Amino acid sequence: MLSRGHKPLMSESEFVSINPASGNELARHPALSPAETQEKILCCHQAFLKWQKSSAQDRASALLAIATQLEGDREQLACLITQEMGKPLRESRSELDKCAWVCRHFAAMGQQYLHEDGIELDQSRADVIASPLGVIFAVMPWNFPFWQVFRALAPALMVGNTLVLKGASNVPGCSQAIETLVRQAGLPDHVVCNLAIRAANTEKVIANPLVRGVTLTGSEAAGRAVAALAGSHLKKCVLELGGQDPYIILDDADIALASQKCVQSRMLCSGQVCIAAKRLIVVESVYDAFRSAVLQRLESVHSGDPMDEQCSLGPLARRDLRDQVHRQVQASLGKGCELIQGGMIPDQPGWWYPATVLDNVQPGSVVFDDEVFGPVVSLVRAKDETEAIALANMSRFGLGAAIFSANRSRALALASQQLQAGSIAINDFVKSDPRVPFGGCKDSGFGRELGKLGIHEFVNFKSIVMAD
Repeated sequence: MLSRGHKPLMSESEFVSINPASGNELARHPALSPAETQEKILCCHQAFLKWQKSSAQDRASALLAIATQLEGDREQLACLITQEMGKPLRESRSELDKCAWVCRHFAAMGQQYLHEDGIELDQSRADVIASPLGVIFAVMPWNFPFWQVFRALAPALMVGNTLVLKGASNVPGCSQAIETLVRQAGLPDHVVCNLAIRAANTEKVIANPLVRGVTLTGSEAAGRAVAALAGSHLKKCVLELGGQDPYIILDDADIALASQKCVQSRMLCSGQVCIAAKRLIVVESVYDAFRSAVLQRLESVHSGDPMDEQCSLGPLARRDLRDQVHRQVQASLGKGCELIQGGMIPDQPGWWYPATVLDNVQPGSVVFDDEVFGPVVSLVRAKDETEAIALANMSRFGLGAAIFSANRSRALALASQQLQAGSIAINDFVKSDPRVPFGGCKDSGFGRELGKLGIHEFVNFKSIVMAD
């Protein structure tokens, strides 16, 4: 057991799981050596040579088997997620349900998404055929240690690719559990391989000629590094990076609905969500009413043991992440922002941070300019709709956004013509859906996951022309 404030003893040869609710050690997992890593990639490639020849029906059946395995192991895996990264148990269950959904979706729709198109030419015909690329390297985060993996895994396997996974270092148990689960579902060995490696070792994986694509969900810094490496080796990559997501509350918004959705979004996973409602940009005429409604909503947010069914706000995933959020809040207070709730590190074991509200947030403050990965609500005042849109777009990020308005046509016009984001919700919070392409623009990355566009990312489209 670890005492509060002490880091676990570890080496490059192992990963240590820490319960963020207590700071206590859960388990140790061996790291792969460079030789073992390359051997796993080779095994994954050899599995690909066989997997690519399987029929679409067989791949769909395999995804359905994975979904069934997920549902059968739901409680055990949900406990693992909560223990390793701290989100409330009910959220962990929902995450696994979504993983099963994405598997079932691509099992049902994969063939249609990959349908061969025929093009009639002058004296010939061209067929466009979708073929798999090979081994895909997935570099995945800790905040959704199953969902982020499965939204890459399901379309990759349906296409006929195989997957090597580098999960985050603080959720090694989850990453290994995914490899085990796929094998238990009856899929061939090495179709999905867990690479228990450090971030510093990803370059050698990307450089391996057997790896044909890279998908990453993570920080802006990680995205830049991986994109540079993938580019230098001419590997296709998809990047889903950070967001500083604006949620705009217009003068005709339903305040009760808007406050409910914004608080729900911001507190999900203790605020550690890239598409959470981070900057709440509120038109002047409804600002005070909205602020009061938000504060009232936050009264029902309860922190506590994340294994407790009543818990709605768990700890942050690591101490360094908690401390960073606190530094961001404190730095913003020096830029004119007003603290009206929270903002203090509690004196208790674990990596806890309270639901925090900052008022009168201005451009130039950290909580306006940079992504804050914690339960921090930033209230931004706008004179009118025009200024609200300008403030929303005043960011290097472009991942998610939302508009709350009673006028759906007005909101749709603003979303389609003016807001700079990849995913936009109207009168709701942003969430990923297996049926809908997901991704960002600007410094939030490029490429798309999910839906038809997502399954097309790691495909070789062959144009085959046959003369009459």
